[in-house]
Formats: sequence, C-alpha cells, structure tokens
Amino acid sequence: MPDIVMELGRQSLRVALLVSAPIIVASLAVGLLVSLFQATTQIHEQTLVFVPKILASFAALLFFGPWMLEKLVAFTSGLLLALPSFIR
Repeated sequence: MPDIVMELGRQSLRVALLVSAPIIVASLAVGLLVSLFQATTQIHEQTLVFVPKILASFAALLFFGPWMLEKLVAFTSGLLLALPSFIR
C-alpha cells in the first residue's frame, strides 16, 4: 500500500509540473527580456515587469490550455478508473 501512495504522489507531482511548465517558462522568458530592456535603458519601473508577465501568462494559458486540460483529464480519469484496485 505505501508503494501505491508513493507512486500516486510521484505521478501527481509530475502532472502538476508538466501542466504548470508552459506558463512558468513564458513568464520567465518575458521577465528576462524585460529585465534586459530595463538594464539597457536604465528604466526601473516596477509596473513594467508585471504587465508583460501577466499578458504572457495569459497568452500561454490560451495557447496551451487545451493541452493542459487534456493532461489533467487523462490523469484524473486514470486515477478514477484505478480507484477500485486501490480499495482492498
């Protein structure tokens, strides 16, 4: 039983990292570009960082949303189908 719980935890963390990766990568890339822009122009405005990151996160969510939903549904349906084998 403990090995089943460990495997479920490992799969859950894997799915969570996989689903959140596109938004995190898009946000990091835009943050890096904005930081480079701020360093070259010496403009240090805090709102200049947040607005592009929010827009990039929203665009990544729109673009990768169906794929993310597909991964979450596949994981959840697999978990629910395997539920009878967990109950012993």
